[in-house]
Amino acid sequence: MKKATSLEEEKQLTFDCYCKRVLKHEAIDIQRNNQYMNSVQTSFSELSQEQLGTLCTYDEYSTDYSLFKVLEYDIAVRDELLAEALQELPEKKRDIVLLSYFLEYSDIEIAQLLNSVRRTVNDQRNKALKDLKKRMEDKKHEQE
Repeated sequence: MKKATSLEEEKQLTFDCYCKRVLKHEAIDIQRNNQYMNSVQTSFSELSQEQLGTLCTYDEYSTDYSLFKVLEYDIAVRDELLAEALQELPEKKRDIVLLSYFLEYSDIEIAQLLNSVRRTVNDQRNKALKDLKKRMEDKKHEQE
């Protein structure tokens, strides 16, 4: 009977040793994996605002902006106050402002597109900007 106990103890010790070895190597694997992940991953707190901006998306709805059609272009204006002021401008002035500031066309390019003279485009744009400024200031005072 003593041999059976001794055989049982030997099996128990062998199994115990095996379990400890498995756990030791599992711990080593976990540690290696953590070191690898730390070298590859970056914490959100370490990212710049620009990098954070590339990680997210924003839903856009047609109610979030006003859409203006200029020639074959659709221009979305997100600022409500600006959109209202643009809507009140005469079409030609509005087109010149939108082409100039939203699509970054030069006065010469706008003049060619609208079959006009560069100087006329420049004058119309300047008048439109003054008019926009006045309309926006008036609307802002109305809201207050």
